[in-house]
Amino acid sequence: MDTSAERTAVSVTPKKQHRSVAEKRRIVEETLTEGASVARVARGHGVNANQVFQWRRLYRAGRLGGTLGAAKLLPVAVEASSSASLSAGPPSLPAAAGMIHIKLGHAQIRIEGSPETALLRMVLKSLLR
Repeated sequence: MDTSAERTAVSVTPKKQHRSVAEKRRIVEETLTEGASVARVARGHGVNANQVFQWRRLYRAGRLGGTLGAAKLLPVAVEASSSASLSAGPPSLPAAAGMIHIKLGHAQIRIEGSPETALLRMVLKSLLR
């Protein structure tokens, strides 16, 4: 039996969705919450997990309008006297030009001289964890 019905192939490939920078940033930030799974978040938004990992790299590089290690402003007290020590450390430590003394809870970090930006960024990121 010969039927004259024609069969047509229909493409089921979905069109690419163009997401705004704000939407990509929201998705990435959702993956940064404690206990979040990138795969689950991606699936929930209909995005491939590999794409979300790429957006996370852009986010960290500051190309999605925010970064993981974004600077947070902290309160600072500066004394008027030029010979005053800005650190709350022991008085035996003299205040030196180019010295940073950070005290958070029981952790203390003292940086002298002119540290490389990358090193300082790494130290500050580890303190924020």
